[in-house]
Amino acid sequence: MASVIERSAGRSTFGGDPEKYDWARPAYPAAIYQALREICGLKPGTRTFEVGPGTGIATRELLALGADPLVAIEPDARLATYLESALPNAAGKLRVMNVAFEDADLPDASFDLGVSATAFHWLEQEPALAKAHSLLRPGGWWAMWWNHYGDPMNHTAFDRATGHLFADTPDSPSQGAKGKPPFAFDADQRIAELQAAGFVDIRRLTIRSTFTFETARLVALHGTFSVVLHLPADRRSVLLSELARIIDTDFGGKVERSLVTPYYVARRS
Repeated sequence: MASVIERSAGRSTFGGDPEKYDWARPAYPAAIYQALREICGLKPGTRTFEVGPGTGIATRELLALGADPLVAIEPDARLATYLESALPNAAGKLRVMNVAFEDADLPDASFDLGVSATAFHWLEQEPALAKAHSLLRPGGWWAMWWNHYGDPMNHTAFDRATGHLFADTPDSPSQGAKGKPPFAFDADQRIAELQAAGFVDIRRLTIRSTFTFETARLVALHGTFSVVLHLPADRRSVLLSELARIIDTDFGGKVERSLVTPYYVARRS
């Protein structure tokens, strides 16, 4: 039986090599930010908080679109430090809090927008959504989304060639409850939890795009996955080496992958 990665592990799993993480992970689709503008009202002066910003892949775009102030709540000290150093021109707009979201001391009803990008599955949903709701002013919006690398409904030749490498990796919260879809794709559960927290005008969108990576970056991307990071170092090295061999030998050193981005927005009444 595979081991299980606890939700609390998300606070310390991803900060070992922030530079490589930042390079390896693809950007979020432009349609995400279009929806933040058109549905959630993101514009210059929007008071925003971000849960689990990591290396700032979404943070940069939020700042560019006018989030000000932007409070980035990051529990991993290594990532918090990287975020501050990677965005030196954001001084005065960006405040990085090195604390778990549950412990962040922020005033209620003080934000227009709250977001979380590929991070919220690491939190206990009921209290975390309740806190997100409480931080928003009446009429404020909450948005959460996840980049999923590959289409879970359409396994490709690459999935078939590499799936065995991940057969014995630990179970991650991103994979969802047993017998259910992956966390981000479990729309019924996500919507029910948003409703229970008091959100209204809930909308669910799915954005589909592609990205093409050569061997080094695709291997580095897989090396940022929690199920790989939680392997013993020797097993992790063997897995990534074999992955590189398959990409080079079977796919000519370059693979086009589907990028599926489930996206939820909801409003505080």
